[in-house]
Amino acid sequence: MAKYIVRRLLQTIPVLIGVSILVFSLMHLIPGDAAQIMAGEAASEESVEQIREKLGLNKPKPVQYFNYVSNAIQGDLGNSIRSGRPVVDEIKGRFWVTAELAVYATILAVFLGLIAGIISAVRHYTWSDVSIMVVALFGLSMPNFWLGLLLIQWFAVGVDFLPIPDFLMMRPSGWGDSWRQILLPVITLGTSGAAIIARMTRASMLEVIDQDYIRTARAKGLSEKIVIYRHALKNALIPVVTVVGLEFGAFLGGAVITETIFAINGMGRLTIAAITERDFPVVQGTVLVISLLFVFVNMLVDISYRMLNKRIDLS
Repeated sequence: MAKYIVRRLLQTIPVLIGVSILVFSLMHLIPGDAAQIMAGEAASEESVEQIREKLGLNKPKPVQYFNYVSNAIQGDLGNSIRSGRPVVDEIKGRFWVTAELAVYATILAVFLGLIAGIISAVRHYTWSDVSIMVVALFGLSMPNFWLGLLLIQWFAVGVDFLPIPDFLMMRPSGWGDSWRQILLPVITLGTSGAAIIARMTRASMLEVIDQDYIRTARAKGLSEKIVIYRHALKNALIPVVTVVGLEFGAFLGGAVITETIFAINGMGRLTIAAITERDFPVVQGTVLVISLLFVFVNMLVDISYRMLNKRIDLS
């Protein structure tokens, strides 16, 4: 197991190099002069040259990339053009807000998705199965921005059951003091993930339920709950875990829309503000952090396979 983890860590190095190249290329894929775009059309040549000098854009591309990677390894992602603060400091206060939102959305998606998928598989081709899959299809098809606006209209404006949250107050946790303030954003972000997990759980469970060892477990007189949860579900979880890992990464990147709708001061909103204000060092920093976290989560998912199924060969 230890050898596999070390080998898996080494395998992430080419991926990280590719991510760094793509993130570095963001500034150079923009048509025109990036320094001129950041300074604005009315900026003087002196201001443009200062930005070019500050960001090292007057150096050859290989030198710029080497400097970017070496600084990033040391935790230096440059300074924000807008505020002048280090990009790391800009991200630090927002990262945990987005991470907490993604974690809560993942918990909700896994909880609802597993329950719905198991019920749908056990009662396959019944009205329960059809109803759950119709609801899952609805959740999968509903855009986040539309669902968020509907939830605000129904529960925050219409019946005044949930307050419109004041997420602009930056707290260490990033959230308000009441669970009601985080409920709507979590539902908005986690609904599509719950639908995907439900469909994957159903498909995986249906494949496992027909296996010989499940029939043997029933023939031994084991209760249906033990057969389903101890034998069938455990062996059906590997594709589900893969989807959960992918969905968590998608929640981190997809939080942009949810944070904008609910005025959450997370990394998604920071990225939108940086794009609007042409603060490309901040854009590069946020994309790099989210990409690295996505790679790390996928590595953890691969490692978890062995824990779920001892028969998987990691050699």
